[in-house]
Amino acid sequence: MRLYDTATRQESDFQPLIAGEVSIYLCGATVQSSPHIGHIRSAINFDLLRRWLERGHGYKVTFVRNVTDIDDKILHNAVHEEMPWWALAMKYEREFNAAYASLNCIPPTYEPRATGHITQMIELMSLLIERGHAYAPGNGDVYLEVRSLSEYLTLSGQKIDDLQSAADSDNADEIQYKKDPRDFALWKAAKPGDPSWPTPWGPGRPGWHLECSAMAHQYLGETFDIHCGGLDLIFPHHENEIAQSSAAGYGFAKRWLHNAWVTTSGEKMSKSLGNSLKVHEILTTVRPIELRWYLNSAHYRSMLEYSPDYLAESAIGFQRIENFIARAEEILGESAISADVPQAFRAALDNDLAAPQALAVLADVVREGNTALTAGDKNAIRASLSDVRAMLEVFGCDPHTGPWANSSSDLTGVVDELVKVVLEQRNAARARKDWAAADAIRDGLAAAGIAVEDSSSGSRWTIQKRAQ
Repeated sequence: MRLYDTATRQESDFQPLIAGEVSIYLCGATVQSSPHIGHIRSAINFDLLRRWLERGHGYKVTFVRNVTDIDDKILHNAVHEEMPWWALAMKYEREFNAAYASLNCIPPTYEPRATGHITQMIELMSLLIERGHAYAPGNGDVYLEVRSLSEYLTLSGQKIDDLQSAADSDNADEIQYKKDPRDFALWKAAKPGDPSWPTPWGPGRPGWHLECSAMAHQYLGETFDIHCGGLDLIFPHHENEIAQSSAAGYGFAKRWLHNAWVTTSGEKMSKSLGNSLKVHEILTTVRPIELRWYLNSAHYRSMLEYSPDYLAESAIGFQRIENFIARAEEILGESAISADVPQAFRAALDNDLAAPQALAVLADVVREGNTALTAGDKNAIRASLSDVRAMLEVFGCDPHTGPWANSSSDLTGVVDELVKVVLEQRNAARARKDWAAADAIRDGLAAAGIAVEDSSSGSRWTIQKRAQ
């Protein structure tokens, strides 16, 4: 399996540090507000990575995704929402977890919160001071001295002299305590009214970068296989994680993977631009499985342009796959799923998770399956069905597994009987050549999201994308 490494800017064979095991750290949410699909894309992209390492290669994966539950924006939003900061963080952490679950992301092995690891952060800062890479100037802050490092900015390739001052000081009084304006805060001194924790250097709260280094070390050790995150985290967050972890003497991440953004009109989707689309709002227009399918559709390193039309088109494409599965199972009287996936599909995902090429293989197999349906070749139908379901399982979109497996099971029989009654009325209208009435019934079903397909063997129905 070959994976691209942001640090080396090249693709190479992936070999885990421990045979048969893979350790992954993903920078998770800063739980300041509701998740939008830009946030969730990262979770889905690296859920695919995890699934393929497990399903395609048989690795045991330890997957850590942290929660940043203390941050300037959390404190700011808590004031505006008139609730304690910890209550706001909990509220939005639950929203993120609900979004992950609804889109069938496998829960992480560990999901640590920053505020639960203050002890580990203090230990890391003590080590950095002892090794001569950090300092406490006496104002309650602790800074990393970037010019003390043998290497810095290895991910972004920037030059230290080209950097502006680190954006973690609010005023000139704080900046004056730094040896260099580019030194960044490991720890921030307590301010009136803000939460704080005691340290040898005074009460305060952690800097953003320190949190991830401390938690990654706690759960994955000094060196681990893969560090994941969004493209926008390369600088300053991931650069500063590398700086403080390497300064502590840790090997840290052996490989870095970064997913690209979801864009709208060519711009990164973000709250600050006012173009964010919250997950719970989008799920009023498409099913969760259709949203996941759409977010899987681009290569993880490629920008994914969002529009309602693109999403609707993607949803219709997925419904065609579901229709093939339903027709195949109806004819066979059973379902089937392969133990392995087609070789071309495997080759695509082994090439740096080339999702578009893998999905093209899946589309080809669906076409072969539809040809087999027309021919009535049950062996070919079964082979296509089992391969399609195996590939969908890797993408987390098998309609028979995950949170959507039984999402409508309680009502399926009822809906089926009701639609049959309506179709009988339509057939009666057609028999008496009352085409207007027959068309009206069909249109009414379509408006309710029920598509009717007429064939020589009779009429059959499928659930389509809900009407807007």
